Amino acid sequence: MPDPTAPHRPGKGPRAAEAIHDATLRLLAERGYAGLTIEAVAQEAGVNKTTIYRWWPSKAPLLRAALLHSRALDVSVPDTGSLRGDLIALTGQIVALVTGARTQSLVRAMTAGTGLPDDELAALTRDFFADRFSREQPVFARAVARGELPADADPMLLLDLIAGAVWMRALLRNLPVPPDFAAAVVDAVLPARRTG
Repeated sequence: MPDPTAPHRPGKGPRAAEAIHDATLRLLAERGYAGLTIEAVAQEAGVNKTTIYRWWPSKAPLLRAALLHSRALDVSVPDTGSLRGDLIALTGQIVALVTGARTQSLVRAMTAGTGLPDDELAALTRDFFADRFSREQPVFARAVARGELPADADPMLLLDLIAGAVWMRALLRNLPVPPDFAAAVVDAVLPARRTG
């Protein structure tokens, strides 16, 4: 059986993979993980449920594929020429995901089960963040090469501090995120390494 989490390419996986992924995420946002079913996804995506079961035997691997490969949650890795610029651009994308009309309820649903160590959704959310962190590594590799970060810097700590500020403001405190928030957060985390 092919890898069901692999990105959809013509001739690989169901032709309707993108519609299936989008339907999965919409239903997660509307119903939560407990209310997400293969049958509902099939109906929402306009496909036969056997198409879904052929590639994803249950909702956990289906949701994992949707989280990792849906365009709705995609973040592009910036290359502005400086660590500060890259982190501001990346933070702006995180703000857009956490506060966006199409993604805010999805982000809330993703984090709903993370308090339970054995929860399936918590494991899937960890996979999602691990995948995004691996994609963002070039930002830090370039910063080390430019001398903006020491080789032993902890990129995960930097991202946790920056993204954590966004999540705290938007999701936990439920406060608006001002336009200059991304730059303010990055400058608070990297005060000694500001670049033009």
